[in-house]
Amino acid sequence: MRYIGTFYTHLAALKSARALGREGHIARLMPVPRKLSASCGTCVSYEAEEPCLQLLDADMEAVYRVLGEDDYSLIRRGEDK
Repeated sequence: MRYIGTFYTHLAALKSARALGREGHIARLMPVPRKLSASCGTCVSYEAEEPCLQLLDADMEAVYRVLGEDDYSLIRRGEDK
């Protein structure tokens, strides 16, 4: 499955992508899809069997499962900043 994690800062997105990569997941930084929008404008797109929330930085805004092109389902919302 494909997921997108949005973050409040670029650094949090970078840390999360690295953590996911260390665990063998394909993860890449990309601009946040306009439909999701986030504070920092950078998100992590990654492939995994589950959302891997434990690998994401605490500065996470939200995690979405990608259902199709421009179609997302909210999995978890982080704490508001």
